Amino acid sequence: MTLETAVTSPQDTFPTARHRLWVAVATPAHSNVGEPLTYLCDHELSPGTLVRVPLGRREVLGVVWDAPEEGEPPMPEGVKARAITGVLEGVAPLSASWRRLAAFTARYYQRALGEVALAALPPQLRDLTPEQMARRVKRSTKAAGAVAADAAALPHEHSVTLSAEQLHATAQIAGESGPFLLYGSTGSGKTEVYLHSVQQALAASPSAQALVMVPEINLTPQLEERFLQRFAPIYGAAAVVSMHSGMTPAQRLKSWLAAHTGEARIVLGTRMAVFASMPHLALIVVDEEHDASYKQQEGARYSARDLAVWRAREQHAKVILGSATPSLETWHASRPPTPEDPQGGRYLRLNMPSRIGSAELPRVRIVDMGQQPRAAVFSPPLLQAITERVERGEQCLVLLNRRGFAPVLHCKECGWKSDCPHCSAHQVFHKIDRTLRCHHCGFTQRVPHACPACGNVDIAPIGRGTEQLEEQLAALLRNVITPERRAARVARIDADTTKAKGALEEQLAAVHNGEIDVLVGTQMVAKGHDFRRITLVAAVQPDGALFSSDFRAPERLFALLMQAAGRAGRDAQYIASQGGEPPEMWIQTWHPEHSLYMALRQHDYPRFASEQLQERADAGMPPFAHQALVRADARTQEAAQAFLKAVSSAAHEAQLPGLAHVYLFPPVPMAVQRIANVERAQMLVESTHRGALQHFLAAWQGVLHAERAHHKAVIRWLVDVDPQGI
Repeated sequence: MTLETAVTSPQDTFPTARHRLWVAVATPAHSNVGEPLTYLCDHELSPGTLVRVPLGRREVLGVVWDAPEEGEPPMPEGVKARAITGVLEGVAPLSASWRRLAAFTARYYQRALGEVALAALPPQLRDLTPEQMARRVKRSTKAAGAVAADAAALPHEHSVTLSAEQLHATAQIAGESGPFLLYGSTGSGKTEVYLHSVQQALAASPSAQALVMVPEINLTPQLEERFLQRFAPIYGAAAVVSMHSGMTPAQRLKSWLAAHTGEARIVLGTRMAVFASMPHLALIVVDEEHDASYKQQEGARYSARDLAVWRAREQHAKVILGSATPSLETWHASRPPTPEDPQGGRYLRLNMPSRIGSAELPRVRIVDMGQQPRAAVFSPPLLQAITERVERGEQCLVLLNRRGFAPVLHCKECGWKSDCPHCSAHQVFHKIDRTLRCHHCGFTQRVPHACPACGNVDIAPIGRGTEQLEEQLAALLRNVITPERRAARVARIDADTTKAKGALEEQLAAVHNGEIDVLVGTQMVAKGHDFRRITLVAAVQPDGALFSSDFRAPERLFALLMQAAGRAGRDAQYIASQGGEPPEMWIQTWHPEHSLYMALRQHDYPRFASEQLQERADAGMPPFAHQALVRADARTQEAAQAFLKAVSSAAHEAQLPGLAHVYLFPPVPMAVQRIANVERAQMLVESTHRGALQHFLAAWQGVLHAERAHHKAVIRWLVDVDPQGI
């Protein structure tokens, strides 16, 4: 690791400063600033200490890092190192295990150390002065003491009776070292296994901590409620904290301090929580581990799921990956031993195929749209089924993973389309506020009264989004009456309807309270939610992913549909009270014989996974190969591709380590090649050996920096290791 100095004039150096420190500060990988930086202090500071340091003309937060293993290099002649400006007193140094996590993340995902380490800390920590931080810690300590005193008087919650499958799973988790894949069907009670395992881990040690992650922010409120009900009577409400980007900076800092000091025994959060400072970590749970949201798509593009597995092993903690539709990488890693493969996978697979109680998995019904009336949005059989459910007082969920009213506006006279002027994508028509919005760059404008190209006033929407679906369904069900003698109510939940603070919670509460009869939504309502009265789920336009250029598209579609189906029929008692009509999942498709739908009809994930893994093995794709994407953003597409061609040629000329086991594909434009007037190109790097790929990428960093200096039109470049989309 390269060591650099924060250069200054001699008078900026304190005369009493004697000790040299290595400090990680936030510098992006493409800046070519080596790390950690060298500073001076008048006394020794332990690695992990948070300090304020000068960087250029700014003062920034830094983390004192471990000295280089090769010893202290001599200072360059004529260079003076600057002194730190302050220490954040009252905050214990970040542990060695946390520093190893940050260092591994930076190394594996080809990012700068300080960029990863500082991004993992709460934003408010970067802005507070040492004096402000001392006051904040003092207030937190007082509040913790008061909460602990109140918690001592709280009664303990009664234990929950586990099913036979849950008992078997929890016993194996307690008795084995893992890692574990908890493969359970939707409604099988995976959350109760998480709760029980957390309870066992915390009971084993008075200081033990547990981390529980979910893929999306909207899943944290209901999870927090369940964990507080279970653990607040035992450890106090302050023992359970959340961490996600939807919290205010002050809330995030408070939760981080509680975890860092050990006051918080349980941390619930999204992918960012994998970096929570938890010195006594004993258990990590990754719920819905297959979800692509665990992969960060900006900055350091880490996979929180994979880091959770690495962190658990490094800190001698246990890790549980849970899903009804595991990622193919995890499924392959948990394969049981066979005569052909006596070793098997490195994960232990725990099966929970049955739903809790007598609840049934929904019956999957495939509708061939080629046999339905032309241009029908809802086939007559599906519309009839929804009508009957609503008339009985049951709820339905209609899934369409595209928000807005229509994907594009179109002029039939001249062929004009509502293209974004800044991106190679269409602007989506939103009827509710009469706007055209680009979902890539955010550009918004009013809908024109006539075609901007030819003046034709007859411009029409093409395709459908959730907004249009909600409107059409409300019209189709306008004469349907519920048992309460009121008209059927249709509502929509997507990113557009949940922008306001508290809007999602309010809408979900309306669904749970029975105020909504038919819910139209995107993937954000298709997973994790425990809707007790939904008995029918319908996917109206799922075919697009069947023939996508992204080899992961079928896997994601199967997971989305199976997770959506899992929202139906979760309450066996409610189904019985309604007459016992089994729950249903309807799929409208133009390809009813596709093998994906055939496997889905039987809820047969193993069959689907087996077919997909065989295809990937034949094609040499993950998990049988390892990939990285190198992306270049430039002012022109030619400049972006020229840069990628140059770094590829330079790598071959230099015969970089690992190159013999690595294949560099030619550069190509990205699927959406222009965003916000920036052209984007990418180049795939692939190897059957993960170690060879890592060695090559590490050696390639210098080439990328050197070639960047010769390509002035290139704005930035980045490396995405284990990409989730190609």
